[in-house]
Amino acid sequence: MSIRLFCALAFISSPVHADVWSFNTPSGNIECIVGEDFEGSDIECTIYKRSAPAKVAALAGCPLSRGITFSMNDIGGVRGACAPAGARPTGTQGVAEYNVEGKFGGFTCYSATSGLQCRNESGHGFHLSRANQTAF
Repeated sequence: MSIRLFCALAFISSPVHADVWSFNTPSGNIECIVGEDFEGSDIECTIYKRSAPAKVAALAGCPLSRGITFSMNDIGGVRGACAPAGARPTGTQGVAEYNVEGKFGGFTCYSATSGLQCRNESGHGFHLSRANQTAF
């Protein structure tokens, strides 16, 4: 009896596992990590090489030598941050080919030569390219 109770408690207290995967654009300059579990999904994308300041006031002071990271959940607004100094692509599981739209978790992303745009179920999102980093 105590063995069954222990097994039941072990099963109940085990952590929930999320599916996590990553992709980048064909240039390798934008890398995204997506997580999805029973509570929802999230995405974080970083552009590493930029030629213009971010068009988000809070990120406009991020030096061009550093990347920009946008993240969001499947519902709600976008968060942005200046990527850590020296941040580089880590290698990813897949490539989001140009002119392809992908729907996963609570997101729709479109990869094009003009950049990567992702939107969540609330209609919030971001666009990342060398010349343009915006959130909406």
